[in-house]
Amino acid sequence: MSTTTGPERTRVPGRRPFRRGWFIGASISLIWTFPVLVELWEGPSVAGRLVGTAIVVLFAAVFMATVPYARVTASRIRRLAPPLVLFALTLTLLPWLGADIRWMWTFVGVAFAVSAMGRKTTWLFIPALSALSFVVGEVMGADPLSNVVNSAIILSISIMMHSFIENISTLERLRSAQEQIAELAAERERSRVARDVHDILGHSLTVITVKAELAGRLMDAGSPAARDEIAQIESLSRGALADVRATAHGYRGVSISGELAAARAALESAGVSADLPGSTDQIPVDRRELAGWVVREAVTNVVRHSGATACRVRLDGRSIEIADDGCGPSSTASTGSGLTGLRERVESSGARLTIGRSDLGGFRVKVAW
Repeated sequence: MSTTTGPERTRVPGRRPFRRGWFIGASISLIWTFPVLVELWEGPSVAGRLVGTAIVVLFAAVFMATVPYARVTASRIRRLAPPLVLFALTLTLLPWLGADIRWMWTFVGVAFAVSAMGRKTTWLFIPALSALSFVVGEVMGADPLSNVVNSAIILSISIMMHSFIENISTLERLRSAQEQIAELAAERERSRVARDVHDILGHSLTVITVKAELAGRLMDAGSPAARDEIAQIESLSRGALADVRATAHGYRGVSISGELAAARAALESAGVSADLPGSTDQIPVDRRELAGWVVREAVTNVVRHSGATACRVRLDGRSIEIADDGCGPSSTASTGSGLTGLRERVESSGARLTIGRSDLGGFRVKVAW
């Protein structure tokens, strides 16, 4: 058993600690030591009464400290100390109580049960303690019925407490697992938003940059087309802002048809010849959003990094491929944040991404599903 399965090893915010409940329940259970005190004070010796009372008080203190001690003690051997001390204290009462010390062994069994000693060890110790109680009663001539009842009480209450502690530990582990799942889900969502924002802004800002450069050249040449380019830049900026807001709210969708249209505009603005398919009907419905993301990221890389003069997009029912005639893949081609995000998106959907040199001489991105 792990050393982190004892009572209250895992603290859960908003939940009353098990230790507090233990103090309340243990305090109430100590009422059953009063008959022992009564029997001690029926003795003739005042010194004997005081010594016996002190032993019972110490017994109660050790019993109360069992769970806090088990909580801060990692070693099983050390967690065995409280029940052993309790058992030894009962033996010191033998001169006053005789065979009646067996009635205090229920506390010993409970202390062992809550010390998180492990299921196998517990199922050996508690029945053995119950059997010892029965044997001692028989040897010392105790009433047969009360002897059986006492042994049954030790066994049943101790096993019940052991089962209770097992349930508490299981619940704590489940709560801890739920917290970890929530953290992983939040981290995954943050990664998704970061990846989407990168893909959206990377594409939009690349097109805006290209169009701004074109608008600058047109303005220098005194061409009235500069005004149209600036208007398109404004429209692209507004669209990028809307996309980022939509992504943050988690409802932005990407379509292959829309991305192909955007890709044509971006490539033409960058002076790259675009060879794009006229139809997207062959792509399965459940793969169209993924195909849209592939086109968006790959075309952004063509415009931003490739230095290409031509870009080709090919689609079929099983894959999508984007190729250019630019500078081709480099040693760091697979390490960019854009391609890394695309790879994560592709692999999470069960598809496969391959990157290499195209037959046009440049870069090739292919996703197959």
